[in-house]
Amino acid sequence: MTSDRYLIRPMTRPELDIAIAWAAAEGWNPGLHDADCFYLADPAGFLMGFLDGEPIASIAAVQYGDGFGFIGFYIVKPGYRGQGYGFALWQAALDYLQGRNIGLDGVVAQQDNYRKSGFQLAHRNIRYQGTAPATDATSRCVSLASISSNLVIDYDRQFFPDERGEFIQKWGSHPAHYAVGMVHEAKLVGYGVLRPCEQGYKLGPLFADGAAIAAEIFHTLVAQVPVGELFYLDVPEPNSAAVALAQQNGMTYVFETARMYTQTAPNLPLDNIFGITTFELG
Repeated sequence: MTSDRYLIRPMTRPELDIAIAWAAAEGWNPGLHDADCFYLADPAGFLMGFLDGEPIASIAAVQYGDGFGFIGFYIVKPGYRGQGYGFALWQAALDYLQGRNIGLDGVVAQQDNYRKSGFQLAHRNIRYQGTAPATDATSRCVSLASISSNLVIDYDRQFFPDERGEFIQKWGSHPAHYAVGMVHEAKLVGYGVLRPCEQGYKLGPLFADGAAIAAEIFHTLVAQVPVGELFYLDVPEPNSAAVALAQQNGMTYVFETARMYTQTAPNLPLDNIFGITTFELG
């Protein structure tokens, strides 16, 4: 729809806080410091719709590198839904990412609607929830800050469709996040990040060169969660070892998303992705 009353433009950094609050109200349980990191990924890629100057809709359409984009934070405030405002914002997001392979993590019930815009299902992602146990586990993991940022960026690049070095540096070094890696013979073989959320904590990403390494990083991160607090892990369902890691540690299914792309699904090593970074940004 088009209207002189309805304006779509990139969010300012404070306006991203509004979208984060909407996500919390929807039960998406965002991280307490997500906006600081998200906005750095692509300041022009967070769009907001304003009706008579009032913010009523949001969407993230983040550009990565030269060829990839990811859509998330697609929210229309209750009371303004079903009137075309969200669809206009959706079209603006697709226009901003035109020519790129675009990914999203959408609720399964919306798959048919996303297909109408050219998205095809790649796989399901499953969110698991656990309760932190008391633990005194030892670990070979080291602080991610002690590892060369170039080493971390190069390692991360294996698991993501395009370059996101500036974002991942911020994600792993934010003072409120707990990030660790494992190094073997001067080579990074896995890393993970834990962050506080509106409710509990989320682990993500969790990338590793095998299930045993992933498990050690997982336990190192979970040991930082206060006993009895909830924590969450989002795993790609095709990685059976990741599903087993969650289930063997008493985690239970919460919900799932449909990972979809407009072009051929990127050739990512799903068997080494034990936790995705975030549903909102991929």
